Amino acid sequence: MEKIIQIEPWIDNSELKQLSRLIDSTYVTENALTKEFEEKTANLTKSPFAISVCNGTAGLFCALKALNLSAGDQVIVPNITFIASATAVILAGLDVVLVDVDPHTACINKNSLKNAINEKTKVIMPVHLYGISCEMDDIIAIAKENNISIVEDASQGVGVFYNNKHVGLFGDFGVLSYYGNKTITTGEGGVVLTKEKELKDKIYMLKNHGRMNKGTFIHETLGWNFSFTEMQAAIGISQMNKLPTIINKKLDLYRRYSNKLKSKNIQMKKVPASTSSAVHWFSNVICEDAENLQNFLKSFGIPSRRIFYPLNKQPCLINHKNVLFSSKYFSYSERAYKSILSLPSSILMKKEQFDFIVEKLNKY
Repeated sequence: MEKIIQIEPWIDNSELKQLSRLIDSTYVTENALTKEFEEKTANLTKSPFAISVCNGTAGLFCALKALNLSAGDQVIVPNITFIASATAVILAGLDVVLVDVDPHTACINKNSLKNAINEKTKVIMPVHLYGISCEMDDIIAIAKENNISIVEDASQGVGVFYNNKHVGLFGDFGVLSYYGNKTITTGEGGVVLTKEKELKDKIYMLKNHGRMNKGTFIHETLGWNFSFTEMQAAIGISQMNKLPTIINKKLDLYRRYSNKLKSKNIQMKKVPASTSSAVHWFSNVICEDAENLQNFLKSFGIPSRRIFYPLNKQPCLINHKNVLFSSKYFSYSERAYKSILSLPSSILMKKEQFDFIVEKLNKY
């Protein structure tokens, strides 16, 4: 049996066909293909504006800078997320306030969020984890009540809908990621979503050296070089064309795991009803001891992945001057990290590989 891969992109001749358009055009920096990719993203999400950036982290940074915040202003971030959610805040010169997560979804916890708000709180950064959505109605209500902005980290949320609205459209900004292991990929890459033209222009200037037009050497404001490329766009166009098929294959894999999993010691992680369209970036299970299950699977050559390490335990953040802890205890984060495990989730997995994985899971 071939080696089982945890997760991998679906790349074939369709990407090569799009890349041939790039070669024929001789344009390698942002041009027609980038515009086409942005339009496809806008059409998918129904966002008025979709601005490409070099990666999702840069997108989060630009979104925060566009809000004209000051040193000492605080951004609330859930304790379970990839570290870029926090480091983008630090890079923007702001303070991270870590809050606990929901014990069932591992997304931001409403009560922990409420308790962390003070006069310095300027932004809530909900993170849509593993292809499900945060409970955005609650977050929006809290933000409105306290006059706080929302920047959604929807890096894992391409194709995910909350109450029939694509994630990333509920706040001032939403940021998508197209890293190599995401549902669809451009290798590296991201898109910032926003509903306001003024905010769109701010993002574009921030990622384009502080100017509205390339080729000019007059810079209206400070900015950086977070540009996309035509190479990324060519791959992204092909990947966007594949997205409906990829989403269906991800759902089919999740359903097959759900139907075949018989062990009383393992349960599939459920999708909240408010996530009207989930994208199972990873098929996740809940068990008593994720580390133990991971080691059990590893003994048979089956790869798996722990969820993101809690930020309050990250060595680089524990004593960082810009990182604040809303509580001494993050009990729900501890529970989530201990109990959730990501199974092999490649849509290219073969039947005999899937059957082998399920056989071993049912013996656990």
